[in-house]
Amino acid sequence: MTSLPRALALSVGQLSDPAILKVLGKSLAVTLGIFALLGWGASFAFDAGLAWLGLGQDSGLGTLLAVLTVLIAGWLLFRLVALAVLQFFAEDVVRAVEARHYPAAAAVPELSFAAALRGSLRSTGRALLVNLAVSPLALVLLFTGVGPALVFWLANALLLGRELQDMVWLRHRRTAEETAPIGGPARFVLGGLVAALLAVPFVNFLAPVLGAASATHLVHRGRQTHA
Repeated sequence: MTSLPRALALSVGQLSDPAILKVLGKSLAVTLGIFALLGWGASFAFDAGLAWLGLGQDSGLGTLLAVLTVLIAGWLLFRLVALAVLQFFAEDVVRAVEARHYPAAAAVPELSFAAALRGSLRSTGRALLVNLAVSPLALVLLFTGVGPALVFWLANALLLGRELQDMVWLRHRRTAEETAPIGGPARFVLGGLVAALLAVPFVNFLAPVLGAASATHLVHRGRQTHA
């Protein structure tokens, strides 16, 4: 746990690294592109539906409904989309951190495009399943006001902690049975912090990269401690 503040400080300090800025640019462009495509498709769908109902295809209502759809989808799904995109570019974040701080570890072969895509899809699938699984409990606690937010935060803290750890650890473990050098409390706090940052406008664009970079520090510092 004591190494987490140091890992976060090192990650924030590397945000100006050109390699990290490149990942931020690519992940932001892809994430916004996904929502732009959603809005474009929703606009066509709403216009067609309104025309079929005889409400006027050129009234502008379809565009307004599409914008509202994107805003709602962005609020509900941004975390899932951003994490899926980052998972695809996670190799670049890990490589950048290792190149600066752990050059010996950077010798591990890069993941293939297919492996990165599979990892991204698996991560997205797990996130969807976890969030769907806790949704009934969140609905039960809706009357409390803060209950649903706490339920989703707790679920995503557990999920993100594991996902961020595995982004790095699966590349460096020697055997499938080898235990990751990040303790459960540190992993949970890291996941909880990233889950909280994902809910903050504008900061949420940085949260996945900070999480991946911090996990890289935690894994390698943990390996050095247990070596």
